Amino acid sequence: MKFSKFWLMLILSLSLVLVLAACGDDEEASGEEDGDDVEETEDDGTEEDGDADEEATEEDEAEGDESEGEAQRGGTITAGMYSAPGHQFNPLFYSDAYEANILSFTHESLVQLDENLEYQPALAESWDINDDFTSITYTLNEGIQWHDGEPLTADDVYFTYSTIADPEYVAAGGVRTNYVLNLAGYEEYNSGETDTLEGVEVIDDRTVAFHYDEPNIKILFDTSFIIVPAHPFEGMDIADIPDASASRDAGEIVGSGPFVLSEFIEGEQYALTAFADYWGGEPYLDGITWRVIQQSVMPGLLESGELDMIAEPNGVPASDFDRVDGLDNVTTYMTQDFGYQYMGIKHHHRTTEDVENGVINPENWVENEKVSDVRVRQAIASAINRQGIVDGLLYGMGSVMEAPFPEASWAFDENAVNTYPYEPDRANELLDEAGYEDVTGDGYREDPDGNEWTLNLDYPTGNEVRERTAPIIQDELGAVGIRVELRQPREAGPHFDMVEADNTDWDLYLAGWSLAVGDPDPAGIWQSTAAYNYTRWNDETSDELIQKAVTPPDAFDVDYRAEVYNEWAGHVSEQVPMVFLYSSDNIYAYNTDLQNVKELPAGIYQDSHLWYLAQ
Repeated sequence: MKFSKFWLMLILSLSLVLVLAACGDDEEASGEEDGDDVEETEDDGTEEDGDADEEATEEDEAEGDESEGEAQRGGTITAGMYSAPGHQFNPLFYSDAYEANILSFTHESLVQLDENLEYQPALAESWDINDDFTSITYTLNEGIQWHDGEPLTADDVYFTYSTIADPEYVAAGGVRTNYVLNLAGYEEYNSGETDTLEGVEVIDDRTVAFHYDEPNIKILFDTSFIIVPAHPFEGMDIADIPDASASRDAGEIVGSGPFVLSEFIEGEQYALTAFADYWGGEPYLDGITWRVIQQSVMPGLLESGELDMIAEPNGVPASDFDRVDGLDNVTTYMTQDFGYQYMGIKHHHRTTEDVENGVINPENWVENEKVSDVRVRQAIASAINRQGIVDGLLYGMGSVMEAPFPEASWAFDENAVNTYPYEPDRANELLDEAGYEDVTGDGYREDPDGNEWTLNLDYPTGNEVRERTAPIIQDELGAVGIRVELRQPREAGPHFDMVEADNTDWDLYLAGWSLAVGDPDPAGIWQSTAAYNYTRWNDETSDELIQKAVTPPDAFDVDYRAEVYNEWAGHVSEQVPMVFLYSSDNIYAYNTDLQNVKELPAGIYQDSHLWYLAQ
């Protein structure tokens, strides 16, 4: 059974969970429309609308008569990605979308989202939410094994969430605290007052409950994080987990997914081998090999059959779409991107001590005076021809972003935000008004005190459009007198390590958020104290509105939340904490011989154990 459309709108829609697009990844229950009774969701094959029957039929077809040439077992496919993963394969600590490409096949969550963006069972076979949305109880599927043969139990669920809530988690490099902040007893556990996280209760091996002090309007989303095994890290300090062999070494990484990371040549290729004892059924494919390739050679590799799939995080570039779409041996799938590309503005930098200790404390931050005047930030936004980037580099296959919500989200209202069309004259006016003038006559402005004013711009490799965007931004800002130092690009992993480390000479940087599907609550990125608040924007009004939008009982009204988010988005667009650039269409491509691929709004990786090669 499923949530009514009211609850679907309330609890689902588009969200701000990261799988970092080069920072990302890259997710139903049921209830009466009035919100009174919440019924249990069971994976019993008797869905009211027949979805379960259809899925059962699909699986039956996948398991068809091999003598007829269908669903043959065996074979390995080769997939391509444009930058190397950052060598962290523990879901608790991974930091980029290329690592997420691996984790999507090796690890799983309690629930997952279907084609209607509705939660369905995954590791959990069912769940029950109490009447006031302060507790959810999950029953795990029977017989789930980790890759090393150990059983997956409720203790692993507790370990996952207690690790994120641990006082040492952020210092160890963890950034996913938004999943645990609302749990009962979080503050006491995180402060070290208690050794037990009250908000996660192990009832028995197959039953685990999550508890909250207040009604949680996004209870399914908050309990949808990837589950990590406890036993490989038993007795280990949190600080040692990221560098443990079970987090980094092929053959040692233990997940519950249909494939095992069996070997890799770092920076070149990553081999996944089928997990024969996968709880959902032995995969048909023998394996999946990820190769790190250049975007420029991708179409030719697809055409020759050397490459079978190109998907996350950037897919097929718009410039290559016509060629790839015209290939007889390739299927293309286009969907709206749940994320956006942006130019981050470093408002503050953390102190060296806070960086070393993993502390996110705005009271200790040092202001970056080069970008502290809002008129400067508004001028920067006005000086960049974002529509020109969409038209020229994306071939029109995308849209300019004005707010941190995708257009498909109920939280988005284009009339609620300030817009910044390409207006160099307006940019010049704002800079003049702020006291930035060219006093030396070299074409570049000095700051109000007459000092040289240079903004450093950093960007990662791996996304051809983003790489081509960087010099365009340099030229367009230079045209209004802003001197921009375009620095040597780095691979995604090192780039975002430095973004997070708050190097004091960082001013501007290019990045992208890949937003998963769930609730539009922006706290995980935009709250001042959020680990993912890489711009280090510290704004009291923003924090208050973010909290207001999820505070019961008013927040159970989706119209109320939309109104608050409109107010928040308007404030964000006025203050310009970052420059939203564009959202491009996601274009996936895979060989026509690859069968049973589920084309979902959030991607194509789900149920990869059912993929097979036509003979």
